[in-house]
Amino acid sequence: MTTTTGATTRTGAFGAARTRVEGREKVTGAARYAGDIPLPDLAHGWMVLSTVALGRISSVETEAVLAMPGVLAVLHHENAPRVNLDYMGTIGRPDPILGVFQNDRVPFMGWPVALVVAERPEQAREAAEALVVRYDQEQHDSAFFGGHPDMYTPADSPFGPAEATKGDVEAELSASTFVVDAEYTTPEEHHNPMEPHAATAHWDGGRLEVLDSNQGSTMVAAELAQIFSLDPASVRVRSEHVGGGFGSKTVRPHQVAAAMAATMLQRPVRVVMTRRQMFSTIGYRSPTAQRVRLGADASGRLRVLDHRSECVTSTVHEFIERGATMARVMYDAEAHHTSDRVVRLDVPTPTFMRAPGDAPGSFALECAFDELAEKTGIDPIALRVRNEPDRGPVSGLPFSSRNLVACYEEGSRRFGWADRDPRPGVRREGRWLLGTGMAAASFHSGAAPSTSAVTAEADGTFTVRINAADIGTGARTAITLVAADGLKVDPERVRVVIADSDLGPAWLAGGSMGTRSWAWAVAIAVDELRGRLALGGDIPPEGITARSDTTEAIGALASKERHSFGAQFAEVAVDITSGEVRVRRMLGIFAAGRIVNPLTARSQLIGGMTWGISMALHEEAIRDRASGGLVSPDLAGYHFAANADVPLIEADWVDDPDPDDPVGIKGIGEIGIVGAAAAVANAVWHATGVRHRNLPIRPDRVLSAGTKVAEPGHAG
Repeated sequence: MTTTTGATTRTGAFGAARTRVEGREKVTGAARYAGDIPLPDLAHGWMVLSTVALGRISSVETEAVLAMPGVLAVLHHENAPRVNLDYMGTIGRPDPILGVFQNDRVPFMGWPVALVVAERPEQAREAAEALVVRYDQEQHDSAFFGGHPDMYTPADSPFGPAEATKGDVEAELSASTFVVDAEYTTPEEHHNPMEPHAATAHWDGGRLEVLDSNQGSTMVAAELAQIFSLDPASVRVRSEHVGGGFGSKTVRPHQVAAAMAATMLQRPVRVVMTRRQMFSTIGYRSPTAQRVRLGADASGRLRVLDHRSECVTSTVHEFIERGATMARVMYDAEAHHTSDRVVRLDVPTPTFMRAPGDAPGSFALECAFDELAEKTGIDPIALRVRNEPDRGPVSGLPFSSRNLVACYEEGSRRFGWADRDPRPGVRREGRWLLGTGMAAASFHSGAAPSTSAVTAEADGTFTVRINAADIGTGARTAITLVAADGLKVDPERVRVVIADSDLGPAWLAGGSMGTRSWAWAVAIAVDELRGRLALGGDIPPEGITARSDTTEAIGALASKERHSFGAQFAEVAVDITSGEVRVRRMLGIFAAGRIVNPLTARSQLIGGMTWGISMALHEEAIRDRASGGLVSPDLAGYHFAANADVPLIEADWVDDPDPDDPVGIKGIGEIGIVGAAAAVANAVWHATGVRHRNLPIRPDRVLSAGTKVAEPGHAG
């Protein structure tokens, strides 16, 4: 087992494999999730979604439904409380879908049009399915394709400029010895965390209390306060256990609807989304159409890198899938151009999804680089090393650390890359063609301001309080180990309290910034507490507490390019009779800062790589142009990698501590998926001699494309 050694641990807590501190609760069922927590006098809400893609609600026929057993209320645009959406949220201006039941407009299929509340969830569901909503339907447009005439370049945002240019692209392209000019597409993809979105709202002593499944209680509480025009101190959000999120568990319509109903009925109301509802109300990854142009000189050095990505957003809210962003840090060139463009259609609003932008963007960029390697006759790893930048290719900023070449070297050694015959289609086992491929990976590694409190208790234990969110990543355990290491105590003496907005502001579990941001705050508080304890004296019954706020400390991070990096390797087998592609093995080597807990870190990386297999071969949401809705929006029709599809996957790392971080860590939550689909696609080319530039690589696409290899008995 490889572990980082960039900083010396003092107790063995940091860097040692530890099972989750809440693991027993989870496996025994003692852990309570948002939809499990009992409350007295609890009512249940069931959302009703639009069945048309564009139009107006002409009537909501509630009389018969209100007479059904157990039904308490039907909320819709004519009777729901008015809310406020005129504010800037934590991650941009809020999507109007949060203003549920505010008007009669329907901008896409699956828009919330009503909430039926009943004594029991079964009663609410039956009544919701019986509710008749009539519409004045209008002609919609839900068809996304590259080069759409309404495509536009969005304005710059806090996430960076939509377009960046350096040098003369066309001139350098004309002067290039080798040129790749190819188009790639990725489909609409959906989050589907194991635990569906759920929220319970109730009023307690004048405060709105929400038991929720989210990725950041600070954010949810702040936005609910603004939506309902409440004093922030009068909203409390708790989210103790969360069964996955992947970017989707922020503020969504169900929390707002639950709070509305709780206010109207003056009793607790729980709203749990169904799997089908989640396909239209929680966001998704936009489809992309990408064009990559690479020009290189005779030695393989890039003269030009031009990456243009197009995506979709809704007509009511702008969200950009920044597919071209990764190219700005990966490879340098004399001329460098990247742009992200978007078209507004009558579809739900996309959102952040594990490695937003970089997951689909890396597929196009890393496949194009493989095509350049083929044209130049240079090994794909050697070509990438030849084009390693020493500074940010666009920003000009130094890298905090960039150990990507070490990832190539370690991955190549362990995968056996040196023994690879570069010719496509020369390995065969009966009807199976075999191939190997690789790709590079990168994901931004930032940190955000957070507050924490660490208390030395009179009984010799320590309590850490920070509004972190553990969405299955092992964040509780990582925070425990960071605190134990700083305090020089055994982890069993540390108790961590998280996921409560009353604990003070802290960053959410997103952007691969959660654990890093929380660990930074905890480390500062621990250092202060140790200093106070060194003064001696007895600890009073209420304990001694040290607090921290990292707002000022984190402000200096913008002076460098900060990223995690990785190298992905895959071996595939392609069945020439059925077109099936099977991944036989995968290896990922990452440079992702100092690793807090190898056990959960490896789990996160393998999870991302597994999703990369799914992205490459299975996942694809199909939107019906006639209705504007999805075909089979459920886990029966939306395919993803199951156990039988997932081979031996190995994930490991090289030494890569961040020198500017007090703990030395970066982020690992998303880097595992970046480049994984490209590695699989490049391996399929190596097996068959045919490039697949459109995901997923389905059997029908393999069969229709054919192979460029000899028949059995003639291959080398």
